[in-house]
Amino acid sequence: MKAAVQRAQIQPGDVNDALIGNVLAELGFAKTGRMALNHAGFPNSTTFHTVNRQCSSSLQAITHISHSIMVGQIDVGLAGGVESMSRNYGSRGVPTDVSPALLGSPIKDARDCLMPMGITSENVAERYKVDRKSQDEYAVRSHGRASRAQKEGRFDWEIAPVTVQRMDEATGQPSGYEVTKDDGIRHGLTFEKVSTLKPVFGENGKSTAGNSSQISDGASSTILARRSWAEERGLKPLGRFVGTQVSGCAPDEMGIGPIYAIPSLLKYTGVELKDIDVIELNEAFASQTIACIRELGLDEEKVNPNGGAIALGHPTGATGARQTATLLGELRRQDKELGIVSMCASTGHGVASLFIRE
Repeated sequence: MKAAVQRAQIQPGDVNDALIGNVLAELGFAKTGRMALNHAGFPNSTTFHTVNRQCSSSLQAITHISHSIMVGQIDVGLAGGVESMSRNYGSRGVPTDVSPALLGSPIKDARDCLMPMGITSENVAERYKVDRKSQDEYAVRSHGRASRAQKEGRFDWEIAPVTVQRMDEATGQPSGYEVTKDDGIRHGLTFEKVSTLKPVFGENGKSTAGNSSQISDGASSTILARRSWAEERGLKPLGRFVGTQVSGCAPDEMGIGPIYAIPSLLKYTGVELKDIDVIELNEAFASQTIACIRELGLDEEKVNPNGGAIALGHPTGATGARQTATLLGELRRQDKELGIVSMCASTGHGVASLFIRE
């Protein structure tokens, strides 16, 4: 959050409201998030709240803040997300205190809302005929593209270095360690290596640790402002938010959500698929990513040209805003204009947003 205002060349006090997406943190990050905002130097006048729409939470944050600006409620907002899946996923990924009436619901879709994500991936693979070989090949491509992008410095402009505490093996004492790049990318990964991994969700399954998104920690922030406010201060926007559409699907195949959300977005914005230059499609699993690409007829060269969550990781609350930063950077690199950020979300949703590079 601190880096976001610095890079936007504004003051923390210029931000009227901050909205952070989070899925797993205690109390939905409401209290610790406000603590973090104040710790980063924002005044008490900058208000704070959180949103949870599962994997699309930070994209939903961008959408809500944009809407607040569009209706005249605020001039400047901060939208982003944060997730520490290494700390919270195992204990909070699935609720344990659930009403017996819901657990025993006669409605299958209601019960399926608690289905493990890996099982939904296997459902998609079976129903949309995505074989293991295709999934492993896709995973290798994701890592390969991310490896090339990282080595060429494509991610550098969007990353804010952070210092974390790690135990020094020599002294046994905690010490500061600066993280300057994503460390989940497997450089030189081969199909032969990935294909040896065992399926996680059943002996005959196809989803493995290698062709699924990683359990990751991460955070992301964006600054959004009314155009007139920015122009009065001589600030040039990186891009423009156009709109978002959310579509529902069956919880037991939640990964296909973008199949419905992207066409809905195109209709809503009056844009044709052929006009889209880059698509950031979250790679929750290779199975559902491939299914979405096939069903929508997407140009694979336009989808995740710098790799995706299989290589970069998927800190659920933070992913949408991270994708937005990656999208705008790639549009700038290619000197193109139109891009879509889209993802599936647990319990059966697809979300898609359209951005225009300035």
